[in-house]
Amino acid sequence: MSFNQRNADPGSATMPPAPATPAAILKKSMSDVTSSVERACRILRSLSEPGIGRLTEIANATDLDKTTVLRLLDVLTRDGFVRRDPQTKRYALGPELLVLGSAALKRFDPRPFVQPSLWRLAGTFEDSVILSIPSGVESLCADVVEGTFPIRANYLAVGSRRPLGVGAGSLALLAWIADDERRAALEIIGPQLRRYPKLNAKLLERYALEARERGYAVMLDAVVDRMGGIAAPLMGPDGRPVAAISIAALTERIVSREAALGKALQRECAVCEVLWRGASSGAAPRRTRVVR
Repeated sequence: MSFNQRNADPGSATMPPAPATPAAILKKSMSDVTSSVERACRILRSLSEPGIGRLTEIANATDLDKTTVLRLLDVLTRDGFVRRDPQTKRYALGPELLVLGSAALKRFDPRPFVQPSLWRLAGTFEDSVILSIPSGVESLCADVVEGTFPIRANYLAVGSRRPLGVGAGSLALLAWIADDERRAALEIIGPQLRRYPKLNAKLLERYALEARERGYAVMLDAVVDRMGGIAAPLMGPDGRPVAAISIAALTERIVSREAALGKALQRECAVCEVLWRGASSGAAPRRTRVVR
């Protein structure tokens, strides 16, 4: 043994790391799995957006590095949740999601109750009419009926997503949840609003309160210049919004007809709520006698 070894300060020596306990190993393993699942979910959500399909586009949309995205895409493709076109090299949602989606829609699908209202509104006002449903702190476009005076925008595509509050239908979903839930949702949504320079959490809170007071939501020129929307919520038996019906149009077409649009949306949502409650109770909805 050398002089330095004999006289080394025991306290200054580098101690070997303590062996990991089984609990610590399990905790790290569960954390890694959770992280991978979260990333895979982000990838699947990004593929529901129009125009996203290449590796670079998916990486940008999910804020993940290409290596991670490619690794997870390989797994998702192998299991049928994603498919890859060998010619264009673009990725898309796979057939396995159709099976899961069909199973989910058997438990929750407002479209059969709402579609007649969508067609009536599109026929009356000639604009695009949209059905939105909540998905966490996002709004999901579930159905679109185009009138004879439609506007063209990617966010009108079925499957497109937005943070709650971004767009009229999404704002209606945000406005009619409980106050504490709305504030919590806005805290989560806040960082995502950087993509929408004209919006922020404080402004969305104000818009939501104004919508509650008015009875319907209006958003003009906030997402796309010279375009806007007007929407009303469809409330479930528990008093929570289960969907929203909105009309998307040029700003001038909404401003000039706001009262008529708002009244028609409220009326159609009331009809849908009666049908929804009847289906939820397992009984056919009763006809309401009209007193003249």
